Amino acid sequence: MRVVAKFGGTSLGSGDRIERAADSVANAVGAGHEIAVVASAMGSTTDDLLDDITFETDDPDRAEIVSMGERTSVRMLKAALSVRDIDAVFLEPGHPDWPVITDELGEVDIEETKKRAHAIAERLDGVVPIITGFLAEDHDGNVTTLGRGGSDTTAVMLGNYMNADEVVIVTDVEGVMTGDPRVVEGARNVGRITVDELRNLSFRGAEVVAPSALSYKDEDLSVRVVHYQHGDLLRGGTRIEGQFESLIDMREEPLACLTIAGRAIRNRAGILSQLASALREEEINIDAVASGMDSVTFYVDVDVAETAEALLHEAVVDDEALSSVSVADPIAVVRVTGGELPNQPGVIQEIIAPLAEDGINIIDLITSATSVAVFVDWDDREAALEIVQRRFD
Repeated sequence: MRVVAKFGGTSLGSGDRIERAADSVANAVGAGHEIAVVASAMGSTTDDLLDDITFETDDPDRAEIVSMGERTSVRMLKAALSVRDIDAVFLEPGHPDWPVITDELGEVDIEETKKRAHAIAERLDGVVPIITGFLAEDHDGNVTTLGRGGSDTTAVMLGNYMNADEVVIVTDVEGVMTGDPRVVEGARNVGRITVDELRNLSFRGAEVVAPSALSYKDEDLSVRVVHYQHGDLLRGGTRIEGQFESLIDMREEPLACLTIAGRAIRNRAGILSQLASALREEEINIDAVASGMDSVTFYVDVDVAETAEALLHEAVVDDEALSSVSVADPIAVVRVTGGELPNQPGVIQEIIAPLAEDGINIIDLITSATSVAVFVDWDDREAALEIVQRRFD
C-alpha cells in the first residue's frame, strides 16, 4: 500500500513519542509499504511561537517564525528513522522538491502542487519523505501557511495528489468517539463515519480532523484516524468514508409548515420531544425543524398535514404554555449541499440576496455545516431553484 501518515503535535510531543512514531513508520516500511510522512510541530510549539510574537511583523516574517516548529519536527523524525536504517529525507519550504505551492492569493496552486506531489510519489520506493505540515511556499519562494489545521490539509491533499491508498491521521484520540470520554462514561470508538457526519461534528466542536482537509478527500482515498499509542499505522481507529458532494436539489413533493406558538417555548425542557413524539406515534416523518423563542415549526409531507395538525392541536390543548398551531402549504424547499460551504464567507447572503431581488419571499432558512435549506412558496420553486443554481455555476 501507499500510505501518507500525518503525525499531530501530540504524537510528536516528546522524545519517547517521536521514537514510537519512528517505530510505526519503520514497521510499515519493513512490511513492504510505501510511506510518506507529514509532521506537525511538536506539542504546542506553533501556539507558543504565535504567543511570543508580541511585536509588529509582516506576514512573510511571521510565517518564517511559526514554521520553525514543523522544521524541527521533520529533522527529529528523520534522525529517528535514520538510526532504524530507514532512508528518509525531510522536505521543507526552500527544498527543491518541496510540493505545496500557493498562488498570489494564498490559495493552493493545484496544478503545480499535483505535479510536484506526483514527482515525490515516483521516488517512494525505499525512501520515506518527511514533509512539514501546515507550511507552503509561493512562486517567489516565500513561506506561506495553510491556516489552522493545515497539517491535516497537507496530509489529505498530498494523499490525493500522490494517489495514495490511505491517509492515516495519528493523533491523541481513539479515532471518532460516540461522545467525549472526558464527559460521558462508556464512550467507544466509531469504526466508520462519513465525511458529512464528521464535518458537522467538527464545526460543532469535535476536534478530530480539520474540516478544511476533508474537501481534498475523494471516494477512492481512505482516511483513517488512529491513536499514537497503538504504534500501528495499518490497523485500528476510525475510517472516514465518502467524499463531499456539491449538490443543489429541490424536493419533488410539497411540504406543509406546522407552527406551534407558546410562551418562551425555547425555555421549556423537553418541548421538542413532546411535540415530535406526538407525530412519531402516527409514523409521520419530519423533514425539517426550526425553532424560535416563542414557536416551533415542523415541516412534513403535505399529504399528512391534516393528521399532523390534529395531533399537535391535542398537544396545544393539553399544555397551557402552548397557544395555538397553524398550517401553511404547499411549500417547496431548495437545498444546497457542499463540504466547501463553511469556507465561503457570505455564502448565505449570496444565496438569499438574489431571491429577494427577484421578489421571492423566504419562509424559512435552515443551515448546517454542510448544507443550506431555503423554504419558499410552492409557486416560486422553479424560479428559486434557477436562481440558486445560477449562484453556483
